[in-house]
Amino acid sequence: MKILFVHQNMPGQYREMLDWLVAQGTHELVFLTQRRNLPDMPGVRKVVYKPHHTPAKNAYGLSKTWEEAVGYGYAAAQATAVLRDEGFVPDIILGHTGWGELLFLKHVLPDVPILGFFEYYYLSDGGPVGFDPDDPPGAASSYLLQARNAVPNSNIHVVDQGLAPTRWQRDTFPQSFHDKLYVCHDGIRTDRLLPDAYVTLNLGRAGRITRDDEVFTYLARNMERTRGFHTFMRALPAIQKARPKARALIVGGSGTSYGKASQAEGGFRAELEREVGHLVDWSRVHFLGQVPYADFQRVVQISRCHIYLTMPFVLSWSLLESMAMQATVVASDVAPVREAITHGQTGLLVDFLSPDALAAQVSEVLADPDRFAHLGPAAREHVVAEYDFLTKCLPEHVARINAMVHPDRHLQL
Repeated sequence: MKILFVHQNMPGQYREMLDWLVAQGTHELVFLTQRRNLPDMPGVRKVVYKPHHTPAKNAYGLSKTWEEAVGYGYAAAQATAVLRDEGFVPDIILGHTGWGELLFLKHVLPDVPILGFFEYYYLSDGGPVGFDPDDPPGAASSYLLQARNAVPNSNIHVVDQGLAPTRWQRDTFPQSFHDKLYVCHDGIRTDRLLPDAYVTLNLGRAGRITRDDEVFTYLARNMERTRGFHTFMRALPAIQKARPKARALIVGGSGTSYGKASQAEGGFRAELEREVGHLVDWSRVHFLGQVPYADFQRVVQISRCHIYLTMPFVLSWSLLESMAMQATVVASDVAPVREAITHGQTGLLVDFLSPDALAAQVSEVLADPDRFAHLGPAAREHVVAEYDFLTKCLPEHVARINAMVHPDRHLQL
């Protein structure tokens, strides 16, 4: 099969699908992306495009997202036209709908079906906006959010079929979208994500730790409000007081992936360090930054208690990956997390807005891990059953793709 992938940040949600297709060795795969610094992937032709135009620095907020989207979309269409003129006409296009790259592809390839990835529809009620009383929405927030939704509102008419990775994410979209959307996660390679009772981690001058050490962990792409970094930091002094030997491993960058950036000097991490730093024993806190995937696995495998915090927003791969490695997870009690975790069965849920509740639950797990030892295996069993790439997600995606292309071009499991 000939497949054109479209995603700004290659490979994005297509990581596992792309690996599987390459391993089959019978497909012509082209990936259209803005990501220049990614090493070439054997078996995949990477085509990098630059936006046709970007909004002016003083662009008005209500129109800025749309202007950016059409700049991406027009550039993606031009790059696709070059591919077409070179002789590459895909059997199907798989692409993310969030930024605008798919907007004009039907003008270039009108007969090629498009399967679009719908990640999130911006909500003024029920999502992260206004969820945290410490961060109230601005007077124009609802208008700005509706303006951002111009992109998915246009894309639903472009794609032939859409997908959303979770039911909660699907339900953020208007009911009128639902007939075109199926729900299926990107998929987790649970065969590669396993617990390891003998894992060790070298922290340099801080020494080497093992699973016998009292380690608790927090991770996010970036340490920011949407992913609960402030709740974690405010809980940290109480956890340390209750568990004087416990050590915290923190994985994540200091940038901003979601929501607005902190205006404080040094960013959000520095802001929280100034707020609680006088109460923290920093010798037992280890900021690891953004780490390679293998190190992420070791961090989770060594953890006695793994903390996953999020406002009502898109579900992180890291939660499901941690569950696959049989982590004992303490997570925020919000709807997207409740779709993956049942309290007391596959993990533990606490109020996102209560550092005291988080500290108390984490301290309980650290003090008596045997009491909660059933959670990790049950979590893995659930993820294998509902989110495993090879046995659960891949067959569904392949069936949907095959339904959109000529029978002579079907993918074979």
